[in-house]
Amino acid sequence: MARYTGPVCRLCRRERTKLYLKGERCFSMKCPMAENSDRQTRAFPPGMHGASRQRQGSEYLTQLREKQKARRIYGLLEKQFRNLYEEANRRPGMTGTNLLQFLELRLDNVAYRAGWGASRAQARQFVLHGHVTINGKRVTIPSYRVRPGEVVALKSVTRENFNVVRNLDVLDRNVPGWLEKGDGGFSITVRTVPQREQINEGIKEQLIVELYSK
Repeated sequence: MARYTGPVCRLCRRERTKLYLKGERCFSMKCPMAENSDRQTRAFPPGMHGASRQRQGSEYLTQLREKQKARRIYGLLEKQFRNLYEEANRRPGMTGTNLLQFLELRLDNVAYRAGWGASRAQARQFVLHGHVTINGKRVTIPSYRVRPGEVVALKSVTRENFNVVRNLDVLDRNVPGWLEKGDGGFSITVRTVPQREQINEGIKEQLIVELYSK
């Protein structure tokens, strides 16, 4: 499976905002985008001319950067993201809202929202390694779209995993209203499809729609 394997902090620097791709490090002073950080001098786009690069105010650039931000937050490659957009565009309703709902209902994102993974990358790894079940059946496809009423849970042996236990204890992450915790936090029930106001990733989906509509 193709995936980005490079340094993730440079992605946050490129978008000039925190994307929360590296778990606890994103909340520490080691993050180059953190306020009052010793590394705040690196809070500019990567590359030789990153510090002197001036952001152009073109409409296309604004739309492109918003699309890249959304794609990187959820850990998708360009083709995956474009296919998801085209599916959202075919569905009735608002295309941008449909796109965000599809992204939120991915199995790796649900595992992340449950607090099992410190980052979406770690939650995706739990899924790929067969630690996550849906209605009692093991599912190893991170892009699987969870449906309302389905119960996502960790396997019993994984519940003793050091990383899982630590993440549940340390991470201060509230489960959104469209999910319901159960079994001591080791299972999650999808109550309904998330509404737009329940998705607070700071993504301006209309800019993405305008970009792909050109």
